[in-house]
Amino acid sequence: MLNGITGITARINDIEHRISSMTQQTAARSATAVAKSGQAFASALASAVHGSAAPAAPASKMKVNAQGIPEDLAAYGNGKIPPTALGKVGDTRHKLWAPAAEKLTQMMADAKAQGVHIGITDSYRPYEEQVDLVRRKGLYSQGGLAAKPGTSDHGWGMATDLDLNAKAQAWMRANGAKYGFEEDTPREPWHWAFKPEKLS
Repeated sequence: MLNGITGITARINDIEHRISSMTQQTAARSATAVAKSGQAFASALASAVHGSAAPAAPASKMKVNAQGIPEDLAAYGNGKIPPTALGKVGDTRHKLWAPAAEKLTQMMADAKAQGVHIGITDSYRPYEEQVDLVRRKGLYSQGGLAAKPGTSDHGWGMATDLDLNAKAQAWMRANGAKYGFEEDTPREPWHWAFKPEKLS
């Protein structure tokens, strides 16, 4: 643990970084709020005219680190994402990192417009829940179903476990990538991770 002036300086730097990240996210949310309402109208109109949802907008482009985690999100730490950086998925109790929650909400609505029901069983997982899951279900690397705590996509708020029947699974495999979601975990067809586009 850092002491004295060095410790205080490090803490101030950490607080300034978090404030900067929150300010950027607030500005981004404000800018996308208008676009979101327009997209919702366009989707509803296309559904009424064509009987199906409009094509999804591509996942937002952003700077990501070597692990594919957006830099602003990585600053918080896996399983330590603050409530201000999370967004609610539709009318469920589930939350994801705000851009992922927005895309998943849109995807579920578009699927519903096409007669496909996509349920959700798991979402953001704080670090303590990751530890508990390992205790209950074992490590994936040892044949279980849980990632090593601090490494889970769920801990970044960028993964969701979906409740999918055969029709919904086929729909997801055909359409999930349009919304930025990939089926990326062998043995877990219910696990879908959000993969934002990298800025070139």
